[in-house]
Amino acid sequence: MTKDQRPTIYMDKIQGKYKVVSNSKLCDRFWRLEFSAPSIEKHTKPGQFVHIRVNDGLEPFFRRPFSVYRAKKNTEVFYEVVGPGTQIMSEYKKGDVIDVIGPVGSAFKMPRKTTKQIVMIAGGIGIAPFLPLTDVLRKKRKDLEMILLYGGRTKGHVYPMKEFKENGVKAHVATDDGSVGIKGRVSKLFNKINCDPKTTQLYTCGPHPMMHAVQDFAKKHNLKGEAACEEVMACALGACLGCAIQTTEGYKTVCYEGPVFDLAQIIF
Repeated sequence: MTKDQRPTIYMDKIQGKYKVVSNSKLCDRFWRLEFSAPSIEKHTKPGQFVHIRVNDGLEPFFRRPFSVYRAKKNTEVFYEVVGPGTQIMSEYKKGDVIDVIGPVGSAFKMPRKTTKQIVMIAGGIGIAPFLPLTDVLRKKRKDLEMILLYGGRTKGHVYPMKEFKENGVKAHVATDDGSVGIKGRVSKLFNKINCDPKTTQLYTCGPHPMMHAVQDFAKKHNLKGEAACEEVMACALGACLGCAIQTTEGYKTVCYEGPVFDLAQIIF
């Protein structure tokens, strides 16, 4: 690693330049970018994200935030090509060098000792932060039943989820058009949830309407849960306030005070 590639500490974050290991398409819509960043892999916890500068020029100007999809041998992020920034990312090749700040933000809390079932409810790329969560729980809590309820628009938005299954996760899928799994919203899968508040804990990430439905379900059944929020952001350091969301405790920044919040606190 050359001098200009050495990681630097920026506040409590690590900024560095790292080499791309691979960049592959997982399904019609989603990609996985893998890069070697030992300083990030060492410190990342489930639920945190990285902030990537996708181009050395001025377009696009701001970095892009991505949940850490895995942080083992290398750091992996999960993304969908939706604009010029992610289009540039899709063209990365092995050996390219990228500028990354991370790990950023708060992490998921581990389940209570009385918890027997954890349910991860995700929509679209909101599935990304849950793989590292299952990596940790597989080692720490072999007694847990882990369930993933996943909603996508079409078959093209659903990938095999091999890593989740290898971790012992039971995956259930719903698509808007019924091309995979059951037809309809992910809320149609809520019957897979054990509604005992003493033994079940929820985690969710995805579009606001979906997480609002999860919040309503949790409130109805007195279930505890956490939500990882996705917002457009500029600094990722809590300074610009561009990613602030409304909570029962006032406005909070997703990048610095989040992205993980108590599910009951968020005002959708």
